[in-house]
Amino acid sequence: MSDAQIILAHARESGIVAIAQGEEHKRARTVLAETGVRRDDEGVYHLPADGILTTVSALVGYAKQHRVTVHTSGRRFIGDAARDLASQLPGRWRTSVQIYSHPSWQEDLVPWIWDSGELGRAIQCERIPYAATLTDTENGTTLLLVERPGHELGYLVGAFAPEGLEEGYADPHAPRSIVLPPFAGRAAQAVTDRYLPAYEQAVHARRTAAIADALESIRSEYGAWQAMVTSVRYSDATPLSTAALGAATEDFLDSSWRKFHTVVDHAPTLMARCLPATSPWPADAGTLSRLADAVTAAEDLVDEVAIGGIWTPNERRARAWPAIETWLAGGETFLRQARMAVPHRRPALPVSAPVRPPVAGRPFQRGH
Repeated sequence: MSDAQIILAHARESGIVAIAQGEEHKRARTVLAETGVRRDDEGVYHLPADGILTTVSALVGYAKQHRVTVHTSGRRFIGDAARDLASQLPGRWRTSVQIYSHPSWQEDLVPWIWDSGELGRAIQCERIPYAATLTDTENGTTLLLVERPGHELGYLVGAFAPEGLEEGYADPHAPRSIVLPPFAGRAAQAVTDRYLPAYEQAVHARRTAAIADALESIRSEYGAWQAMVTSVRYSDATPLSTAALGAATEDFLDSSWRKFHTVVDHAPTLMARCLPATSPWPADAGTLSRLADAVTAAEDLVDEVAIGGIWTPNERRARAWPAIETWLAGGETFLRQARMAVPHRRPALPVSAPVRPPVAGRPFQRGH
């Protein structure tokens, strides 16, 4: 790709759109501005419907003067492809076009794309000049749709890490992106039947792992603290004063509370899926009930602190510790139930359902 480039593509509603690209993309933007092409909020330039041929001719002339190359894409505009796909998916989805004019801009995607497949590799190794996001307005899932590099047809679709579990780079639980055909109906079927179920299962596994890690970390600190209390010495055998032991206890309780927020954030969703009665351990129901009560108490404390509740540090520690202690005692019971549970399935697309005509979606801009 040259240092400055303009890509022209056909858009269903506006006719021809232009996208500025390259390390010297500002030169391409200058050409588009001098030609009188309108730029929208997403960074896409729209050639006027009247006199398109004249505008293209002038555009090519200005581009040559400014050492900018002009290329015509053989694909339809990515925004149209995203809106057509969104219109076929169950639920309500909003779409947005993302422009990565400078090659370095797409690097911003790397920490946030939650993928173990071709999409993740393409973002790191291939030039992705633009993409589109599709956001499920009910569940908050945000998908990334890109043209499949090295292929004349087809797309790749993957997802951003879910809220509360951001920065999914190199996460072993990440789902694998899939290849989509250039037909909205078939693409929606693939997303609904294959990708979204795998994504939901991956989110479930990652939430479970996050809770397991948090509890293990608290348990490890608890063991170290207990050893300190028993010996009245630091880990290096240095004698521990009463004041120092008190400070160490406060530090341990504060650290445990911060880590326990992971349990508060993710356990309720997972617990709603646990069905001990149908598991090999039906007697786990009592423990799960106590764990649920402990999470509710911790949620109440989080809310009260957030709205400025008047709690001294010692009062907050005293209220938080029973919930944490309950989870240290029963956490493994929860984890074995959570690992057997399955996410709730999203509505499926009937195989025999007629393909709905494309509906333009409302653009949604995701910052990067």
